[in-house]
Amino acid sequence: MQAKQKIIVIGAGFAGIQLVRHLDSNLFDVLLIDKINHHQFQPLFYQVATSQLEPSSISFPLRNVFKGKKNLQIRLAEVLNIDESKNTISTTIGHFSYDYLVIAIGCKTNFFGNQEIEKCAFTLKTTYEAITIRNHILQTFENIISAEDEVKESLLNLVIVGAGPTGVELAGSFAEIRKNILPKDYPGIDFSKFKIILVEGSKNTLNSMSNESKKASQKYLEEMGVIILTETIVANYDGKILTLKNGDIIKTKTVIWAAGVTGNKILGLPESYYTNSNRFKVNQLNKVIDSATIFALGDIALMETDKYPKGHPQLANVAINQAKNLATNLKKIVQNKPTKNFEYKDLGSMATIGRNKAVVDLPFFKFQGYFAWLIWMFLHLMLIVSVRNKLIIFINWAWAYFTKDTSLRLILKQKTKK
Repeated sequence: MQAKQKIIVIGAGFAGIQLVRHLDSNLFDVLLIDKINHHQFQPLFYQVATSQLEPSSISFPLRNVFKGKKNLQIRLAEVLNIDESKNTISTTIGHFSYDYLVIAIGCKTNFFGNQEIEKCAFTLKTTYEAITIRNHILQTFENIISAEDEVKESLLNLVIVGAGPTGVELAGSFAEIRKNILPKDYPGIDFSKFKIILVEGSKNTLNSMSNESKKASQKYLEEMGVIILTETIVANYDGKILTLKNGDIIKTKTVIWAAGVTGNKILGLPESYYTNSNRFKVNQLNKVIDSATIFALGDIALMETDKYPKGHPQLANVAINQAKNLATNLKKIVQNKPTKNFEYKDLGSMATIGRNKAVVDLPFFKFQGYFAWLIWMFLHLMLIVSVRNKLIIFINWAWAYFTKDTSLRLILKQKTKK
Protein backbone atom coordinates (compact mmCIF):
# COMPACT_ATOMS: atom_id res chain seq x y z
CA MET A 1 0.00 0.00 0.00
CA GLN A 2 1.32 3.44 -0.95
CA ALA A 3 2.45 5.58 1.97
CA LYS A 4 0.28 8.59 2.70
CA GLN A 5 1.47 11.98 1.49
CA LYS A 6 2.04 14.68 4.11
CA ILE A 7 0.15 17.93 3.51
CA ILE A 8 0.57 21.01 5.65
CA VAL A 9 -2.23 23.56 5.46
CA ILE A 10 -1.44 27.01 6.86
CA GLY A 11 -4.59 28.93 7.75
CA ALA A 12 -8.07 27.87 8.85
CA GLY A 13 -10.15 30.36 6.91
CA PHE A 14 -12.76 29.43 4.32
CA ALA A 15 -10.16 27.89 1.99
CA GLY A 16 -8.23 25.98 4.66
CA ILE A 17 -11.36 24.53 6.25
CA GLN A 18 -12.80 23.34 2.93
CA LEU A 19 -9.52 21.85 1.74
CA VAL A 20 -9.07 19.79 4.92
CA ARG A 21 -12.68 18.62 4.71
CA HIS A 22 -12.33 17.40 1.12
CA LEU A 23 -8.84 15.84 1.13
CA ASP A 24 -8.93 12.06 0.74
CA SER A 25 -8.17 10.61 4.19
CA ASN A 26 -6.87 7.37 2.60
CA LEU A 27 -4.17 9.25 0.67
CA PHE A 28 -3.14 12.15 2.88
CA ASP A 29 -2.02 12.91 6.41
CA VAL A 30 -2.84 16.53 7.12
CA LEU A 31 -1.34 19.05 9.52
CA LEU A 32 -3.46 22.20 9.94
CA ILE A 33 -1.61 25.18 11.45
CA ASP A 34 -3.21 28.42 12.59
CA LYS A 35 -2.41 31.10 15.16
CA ILE A 36 -5.86 30.77 16.74
CA ASN A 37 -7.88 27.70 17.67
CA HIS A 38 -11.03 28.59 15.76
CA HIS A 39 -12.39 29.42 12.34
CA GLN A 40 -13.66 33.01 12.11
CA PHE A 41 -16.64 33.94 9.94
CA GLN A 42 -15.29 37.19 8.58
CA PRO A 43 -18.39 38.45 6.70
CA LEU A 44 -20.16 39.01 10.02
CA PHE A 45 -17.34 40.67 11.95
CA TYR A 46 -19.14 43.99 11.55
CA GLN A 47 -22.14 42.60 13.46
CA VAL A 48 -19.91 41.76 16.41
CA ALA A 49 -18.34 45.23 16.23
CA THR A 50 -21.80 46.83 16.31
CA SER A 51 -23.15 44.65 19.16
CA GLN A 52 -25.56 42.64 17.01
CA LEU A 53 -23.93 39.23 17.48
CA GLU A 54 -21.74 37.65 20.12
CA PRO A 55 -18.26 36.50 19.02
CA SER A 56 -19.09 32.88 19.83
CA SER A 57 -21.85 32.93 17.20
CA ILE A 58 -19.33 33.36 14.38
CA SER A 59 -16.38 31.44 15.86
CA PHE A 60 -15.95 27.69 15.40
CA PRO A 61 -13.35 25.71 17.41
CA LEU A 62 -11.20 23.76 14.97
CA ARG A 63 -11.02 20.64 17.10
CA ASN A 64 -14.81 20.52 17.22
CA VAL A 65 -15.18 21.19 13.48
CA PHE A 66 -12.86 18.27 12.68
CA LYS A 67 -13.63 15.92 15.54
CA GLY A 68 -13.30 12.31 14.43
CA LYS A 69 -11.04 13.16 11.47
CA LYS A 70 -8.23 10.68 12.16
CA ASN A 71 -5.83 11.79 9.41
CA LEU A 72 -5.66 15.36 10.76
CA GLN A 73 -3.47 17.01 13.37
CA ILE A 74 -4.07 20.60 14.49
CA ARG A 75 -1.36 22.85 15.89
CA LEU A 76 -1.61 26.41 17.21
CA ALA A 77 1.48 28.19 15.96
CA GLU A 78 2.81 30.94 13.76
CA VAL A 79 4.79 29.96 10.68
CA LEU A 80 8.13 31.78 10.72
CA ASN A 81 9.96 30.42 7.69
CA ILE A 82 9.58 28.08 4.73
CA ASP A 83 12.58 26.13 3.43
CA GLU A 84 11.45 24.96 0.02
CA SER A 85 14.71 23.17 -0.71
CA LYS A 86 14.12 20.82 2.25
CA ASN A 87 10.31 20.82 2.16
CA THR A 88 10.16 22.04 5.74
CA ILE A 89 8.59 24.89 7.66
CA SER A 90 9.73 26.52 10.89
CA THR A 91 7.11 27.59 13.42
CA THR A 92 6.94 28.95 16.93
CA ILE A 93 6.57 25.37 18.21
CA GLY A 94 9.10 23.59 16.01
CA HIS A 95 9.88 22.31 12.52
CA PHE A 96 7.62 20.23 10.27
CA SER A 97 8.20 18.50 6.94
CA TYR A 98 5.76 18.17 4.06
CA ASP A 99 5.22 16.64 0.66
CA TYR A 100 2.83 19.43 -0.29
CA LEU A 101 2.35 22.79 1.38
CA VAL A 102 -0.88 24.80 1.04
CA ILE A 103 -0.85 28.45 2.10
CA ALA A 104 -4.27 29.90 2.91
CA ILE A 105 -3.39 32.70 5.31
CA GLY A 106 -5.58 35.40 3.80
CA CYS A 107 -4.72 39.08 3.73
CA LYS A 108 -4.22 41.87 6.24
CA THR A 109 -5.28 45.51 6.28
CA ASN A 110 -3.35 47.76 3.91
CA PHE A 111 -2.27 51.08 5.41
CA PHE A 112 -0.27 52.01 2.31
CA GLY A 113 2.89 52.50 4.33
CA ASN A 114 1.46 55.01 6.83
CA GLN A 115 2.66 53.75 10.21
CA GLU A 116 0.88 56.45 12.22
CA ILE A 117 -2.50 55.49 10.78
CA GLU A 118 -1.67 51.83 11.41
CA LYS A 119 -0.91 52.65 15.03
CA CYS A 120 -4.00 54.78 15.72
CA ALA A 121 -6.83 53.38 13.57
CA PHE A 122 -9.01 50.36 14.29
CA THR A 123 -9.14 47.45 11.86
CA LEU A 124 -11.66 44.65 11.36
CA LYS A 125 -9.85 41.50 10.25
CA THR A 126 -10.32 39.25 13.31
CA THR A 127 -12.95 38.48 15.93
CA TYR A 128 -10.70 40.07 18.54
CA GLU A 129 -10.56 43.31 16.54
CA ALA A 130 -14.36 43.28 16.27
CA ILE A 131 -14.61 42.99 20.07
CA THR A 132 -12.06 45.79 20.45
CA ILE A 133 -14.19 48.09 18.28
CA ARG A 134 -17.31 47.17 20.23
CA ASN A 135 -15.60 47.92 23.54
CA HIS A 136 -14.27 51.23 22.24
CA ILE A 137 -17.60 52.42 20.82
CA LEU A 138 -19.54 51.58 23.98
CA GLN A 139 -16.86 53.13 26.20
CA THR A 140 -16.93 56.24 24.02
CA PHE A 141 -20.59 56.82 24.81
CA GLU A 142 -19.95 56.28 28.50
CA ASN A 143 -17.23 58.95 28.24
CA ILE A 144 -19.47 61.41 26.37
CA ILE A 145 -21.83 61.66 29.33
CA SER A 146 -19.21 63.36 31.51
CA ALA A 147 -16.96 64.86 28.82
CA GLU A 148 -16.26 68.59 28.54
CA ASP A 149 -17.88 70.32 25.56
CA GLU A 150 -14.58 70.85 23.74
CA VAL A 151 -13.91 67.08 23.85
CA LYS A 152 -17.38 65.92 22.86
CA GLU A 153 -16.97 66.74 19.15
CA SER A 154 -14.15 64.25 18.69
CA LEU A 155 -16.10 61.61 20.64
CA LEU A 156 -19.23 62.16 18.53
CA ASN A 157 -17.44 61.79 15.18
CA LEU A 158 -17.08 58.21 13.96
CA VAL A 159 -15.07 57.87 10.74
CA ILE A 160 -14.95 54.78 8.52
CA VAL A 161 -12.32 54.82 5.78
CA GLY A 162 -13.16 52.66 2.77
CA ALA A 163 -16.63 52.22 1.25
CA GLY A 164 -16.35 48.62 0.14
CA PRO A 165 -18.73 46.03 1.65
CA THR A 166 -17.11 46.20 5.12
CA GLY A 167 -17.23 50.00 5.28
CA VAL A 168 -20.77 50.22 3.95
CA GLU A 169 -22.06 47.50 6.29
CA LEU A 170 -20.40 49.13 9.30
CA ALA A 171 -21.77 52.58 8.42
CA GLY A 172 -25.29 51.23 7.96
CA SER A 173 -25.19 49.28 11.22
CA PHE A 174 -23.94 52.23 13.23
CA ALA A 175 -26.64 54.42 11.66
CA GLU A 176 -29.34 51.99 12.77
CA ILE A 177 -27.91 51.78 16.29
CA ARG A 178 -27.82 55.57 16.46
CA LYS A 179 -31.51 55.71 15.54
CA ASN A 180 -33.00 52.76 17.41
CA ILE A 181 -30.81 51.82 20.36
CA LEU A 182 -28.39 54.44 21.64
CA PRO A 183 -31.01 57.13 22.47
CA LYS A 184 -32.72 54.62 24.79
CA ASP A 185 -29.44 53.59 26.45
CA TYR A 186 -28.10 57.15 26.77
CA PRO A 187 -31.07 59.53 27.07
CA GLY A 188 -28.75 62.35 28.19
CA ILE A 189 -26.83 62.46 24.88
CA ASP A 190 -27.99 64.44 21.85
CA PHE A 191 -27.49 61.89 19.08
CA SER A 192 -28.34 64.38 16.35
CA LYS A 193 -24.71 65.45 16.86
CA PHE A 194 -23.35 61.91 16.45
CA LYS A 195 -21.83 61.90 12.96
CA ILE A 196 -21.04 58.76 10.99
CA ILE A 197 -18.63 59.74 8.23
CA LEU A 198 -17.73 57.34 5.40
CA VAL A 199 -14.58 58.32 3.47
CA GLU A 200 -13.91 56.75 0.06
CA GLY A 201 -11.13 57.44 -2.44
CA SER A 202 -13.12 56.44 -5.53
CA LYS A 203 -16.26 58.04 -6.96
CA ASN A 204 -18.73 55.60 -5.41
CA THR A 205 -19.62 53.40 -2.51
CA LEU A 206 -19.31 49.68 -3.36
CA ASN A 207 -17.14 50.69 -6.30
CA SER A 208 -16.55 47.08 -7.43
CA MET A 209 -20.28 46.38 -7.86
CA SER A 210 -22.78 47.41 -10.53
CA ASN A 211 -23.91 50.99 -11.11
CA GLU A 212 -27.32 50.08 -9.71
CA SER A 213 -25.75 48.83 -6.48
CA LYS A 214 -23.44 51.83 -6.22
CA LYS A 215 -26.33 54.26 -6.51
CA ALA A 216 -28.67 52.28 -4.25
CA SER A 217 -26.08 51.83 -1.47
CA GLN A 218 -25.24 55.53 -1.46
CA LYS A 219 -28.93 56.47 -1.46
CA TYR A 220 -29.66 54.13 1.45
CA LEU A 221 -26.75 55.44 3.50
CA GLU A 222 -27.61 59.09 2.88
CA GLU A 223 -31.24 58.42 3.88
CA MET A 224 -29.91 56.89 7.10
CA GLY A 225 -27.92 60.05 7.83
CA VAL A 226 -24.42 58.83 6.96
CA ILE A 227 -22.11 61.55 5.66
CA ILE A 228 -20.35 60.24 2.54
CA LEU A 229 -17.11 61.79 1.30
CA THR A 230 -16.20 60.25 -2.07
CA GLU A 231 -13.06 61.01 -4.10
CA THR A 232 -11.45 61.83 -0.77
CA ILE A 233 -8.07 60.52 0.37
CA VAL A 234 -6.88 60.32 3.98
CA ALA A 235 -3.43 61.82 4.51
CA ASN A 236 -2.91 61.01 8.20
CA TYR A 237 -4.49 60.21 11.54
CA ASP A 238 -2.78 60.73 14.90
CA GLY A 239 -5.49 59.41 17.20
CA LYS A 240 -7.19 62.79 17.56
CA ILE A 241 -7.20 64.51 14.16
CA LEU A 242 -7.94 62.88 10.80
CA THR A 243 -6.28 64.90 8.04
CA LEU A 244 -7.50 64.66 4.45
CA LYS A 245 -5.33 65.27 1.40
CA ASN A 246 -7.43 68.30 0.48
CA GLY A 247 -6.38 69.91 3.77
CA ASP A 248 -9.63 69.39 5.67
CA ILE A 249 -9.51 67.92 9.17
CA ILE A 250 -11.96 65.91 11.24
CA LYS A 251 -11.69 65.75 15.02
CA THR A 252 -12.32 62.14 16.00
CA LYS A 253 -11.32 59.53 18.54
CA THR A 254 -12.66 56.73 16.33
CA VAL A 255 -11.33 55.79 12.90
CA ILE A 256 -12.06 52.35 11.48
CA TRP A 257 -9.78 51.54 8.53
CA ALA A 258 -11.38 49.36 5.85
CA ALA A 259 -9.53 50.75 2.82
CA GLY A 260 -7.97 47.72 1.22
CA VAL A 261 -5.84 44.68 1.95
CA THR A 262 -2.39 43.33 1.24
CA GLY A 263 -1.01 39.82 1.50
CA ASN A 264 0.64 38.27 4.55
CA LYS A 265 4.21 37.35 3.65
CA ILE A 266 6.16 34.41 5.05
CA LEU A 267 9.95 34.47 5.17
CA GLY A 268 12.00 32.06 3.09
CA LEU A 269 10.26 32.23 -0.26
CA PRO A 270 11.67 34.16 -3.23
CA GLU A 271 10.24 37.56 -4.08
CA SER A 272 9.39 36.27 -7.57
CA TYR A 273 6.56 34.23 -6.01
CA TYR A 274 4.75 37.41 -4.95
CA THR A 275 2.82 40.15 -6.72
CA ASN A 276 3.11 43.84 -5.83
CA SER A 277 0.27 43.35 -3.34
CA ASN A 278 2.14 40.47 -1.63
CA ARG A 279 -0.21 37.83 -3.01
CA PHE A 280 1.13 34.59 -4.50
CA LYS A 281 1.13 34.18 -8.26
CA VAL A 282 -0.63 30.87 -8.92
CA ASN A 283 -1.62 28.87 -11.97
CA GLN A 284 -5.08 27.36 -12.49
CA LEU A 285 -4.22 24.45 -10.22
CA ASN A 286 -3.52 27.02 -7.47
CA LYS A 287 0.13 25.95 -7.57
CA VAL A 288 2.52 28.81 -6.86
CA ILE A 289 4.19 29.59 -10.18
CA ASP A 290 7.77 28.21 -10.34
CA SER A 291 7.21 26.05 -7.25
CA ALA A 292 6.94 22.27 -7.38
CA THR A 293 5.21 21.59 -4.06
CA ILE A 294 3.62 24.82 -2.78
CA PHE A 295 0.02 25.86 -3.39
CA ALA A 296 -1.91 28.98 -2.35
CA LEU A 297 -5.66 29.44 -1.91
CA GLY A 298 -8.19 32.21 -1.37
CA ASP A 299 -7.38 35.87 -0.83
CA ILE A 300 -3.62 35.28 -0.75
CA ALA A 301 -3.65 33.72 -4.25
CA LEU A 302 -3.68 35.74 -7.47
CA MET A 303 -4.77 33.60 -10.41
CA GLU A 304 -4.87 35.31 -13.79
CA THR A 305 -7.29 33.74 -16.29
CA ASP A 306 -8.97 34.83 -19.51
CA LYS A 307 -12.14 35.67 -17.57
CA TYR A 308 -10.23 37.30 -14.70
CA PRO A 309 -7.05 38.86 -16.10
CA LYS A 310 -6.53 40.82 -12.86
CA GLY A 311 -7.31 37.89 -10.59
CA HIS A 312 -10.52 36.70 -8.97
CA PRO A 313 -12.54 38.77 -6.51
CA GLN A 314 -11.49 38.16 -2.91
CA LEU A 315 -14.70 36.42 -1.88
CA ALA A 316 -15.46 33.44 0.34
CA ASN A 317 -17.05 31.60 -2.59
CA VAL A 318 -13.83 31.83 -4.61
CA ALA A 319 -11.78 30.47 -1.71
CA ILE A 320 -14.21 27.62 -1.05
CA ASN A 321 -14.32 26.49 -4.67
CA GLN A 322 -10.56 26.77 -5.14
CA ALA A 323 -10.12 24.55 -2.07
CA LYS A 324 -12.53 21.90 -3.35
CA ASN A 325 -10.83 21.88 -6.74
CA LEU A 326 -7.37 21.58 -5.18
CA ALA A 327 -8.47 18.68 -2.97
CA THR A 328 -9.56 16.83 -6.10
CA ASN A 329 -6.39 17.74 -7.98
CA LEU A 330 -4.05 16.66 -5.19
CA LYS A 331 -5.69 13.25 -5.27
CA LYS A 332 -5.24 13.11 -9.05
CA ILE A 333 -1.60 14.22 -8.79
CA VAL A 334 -0.84 11.40 -6.35
CA GLN A 335 -2.64 8.92 -8.59
CA ASN A 336 -0.94 10.27 -11.74
CA LYS A 337 -4.27 11.21 -13.30
CA PRO A 338 -5.08 14.34 -15.36
CA THR A 339 -5.84 17.42 -13.28
CA LYS A 340 -8.62 19.95 -13.76
CA ASN A 341 -7.98 23.69 -14.03
CA PHE A 342 -9.94 25.97 -11.74
CA GLU A 343 -12.67 28.00 -13.44
CA TYR A 344 -14.73 30.35 -11.31
CA LYS A 345 -18.38 30.74 -12.15
CA ASP A 346 -19.38 34.19 -10.97
CA LEU A 347 -22.42 33.74 -8.75
CA GLY A 348 -22.60 37.46 -8.03
CA SER A 349 -21.86 39.71 -5.09
CA MET A 350 -23.91 41.40 -2.42
CA ALA A 351 -23.81 43.76 0.53
CA THR A 352 -26.27 44.72 3.22
CA ILE A 353 -26.71 48.31 4.33
CA GLY A 354 -29.27 47.82 7.06
CA ARG A 355 -32.71 46.57 7.99
CA ASN A 356 -34.59 45.71 4.76
CA LYS A 357 -31.79 47.32 2.75
CA ALA A 358 -29.31 45.33 0.66
CA VAL A 359 -27.95 45.17 -2.86
CA VAL A 360 -27.41 42.01 -4.91
CA ASP A 361 -25.60 41.67 -8.23
CA LEU A 362 -26.29 38.38 -9.99
CA PRO A 363 -24.74 37.67 -13.40
CA PHE A 364 -27.98 38.47 -15.27
CA PHE A 365 -30.08 40.22 -12.66
CA LYS A 366 -29.50 43.04 -10.19
CA PHE A 367 -31.88 44.06 -7.43
CA GLN A 368 -32.05 46.00 -4.20
CA GLY A 369 -34.21 46.40 -1.11
CA TYR A 370 -36.13 43.97 1.08
CA PHE A 371 -35.85 40.86 -1.15
CA ALA A 372 -32.11 41.47 -1.60
CA TRP A 373 -31.79 41.71 2.20
CA LEU A 374 -33.56 38.34 2.64
CA ILE A 375 -31.26 36.74 0.05
CA TRP A 376 -28.21 38.20 1.82
CA MET A 377 -29.32 36.76 5.17
CA PHE A 378 -30.15 33.32 3.76
CA LEU A 379 -26.84 32.90 1.90
CA HIS A 380 -24.77 34.04 4.86
CA LEU A 381 -26.60 31.63 7.14
CA MET A 382 -25.83 28.80 4.70
CA LEU A 383 -22.11 29.59 4.94
CA ILE A 384 -22.09 29.28 8.74
CA VAL A 385 -20.21 26.12 9.73
CA SER A 386 -22.46 24.56 12.37
CA VAL A 387 -26.23 24.02 12.56
CA ARG A 388 -26.20 25.26 16.16
CA ASN A 389 -24.66 28.57 15.17
CA LYS A 390 -27.03 28.95 12.21
CA LEU A 391 -29.92 28.67 14.66
CA ILE A 392 -28.37 31.09 17.19
CA ILE A 393 -27.69 33.71 14.54
CA PHE A 394 -31.17 33.34 13.04
CA ILE A 395 -32.78 33.81 16.46
CA ASN A 396 -30.60 36.87 17.12
CA TRP A 397 -31.52 38.37 13.76
CA ALA A 398 -35.23 37.66 14.26
CA TRP A 399 -35.18 39.16 17.76
CA ALA A 400 -33.37 42.26 16.53
CA TYR A 401 -35.77 42.62 13.59
CA PHE A 402 -38.92 42.60 15.69
CA THR A 403 -37.62 44.46 18.76
CA LYS A 404 -35.03 46.74 17.10
CA ASP A 405 -32.74 45.79 19.98
CA THR A 406 -30.05 43.21 20.68
CA SER A 407 -29.16 43.45 24.40
CA LEU A 408 -25.56 42.48 23.59
CA ARG A 409 -23.90 45.76 24.48
CA LEU A 410 -21.22 44.45 26.85
CA ILE A 411 -17.89 46.14 27.46
CA LEU A 412 -15.44 43.27 28.00
CA LYS A 413 -11.92 44.37 28.81
CA GLN A 414 -8.99 42.67 30.43
CA LYS A 415 -8.16 44.05 33.84
CA THR A 416 -4.78 45.75 33.82
CA LYS A 417 -2.41 44.32 36.42
CA LYS A 418 -0.69 46.79 38.71
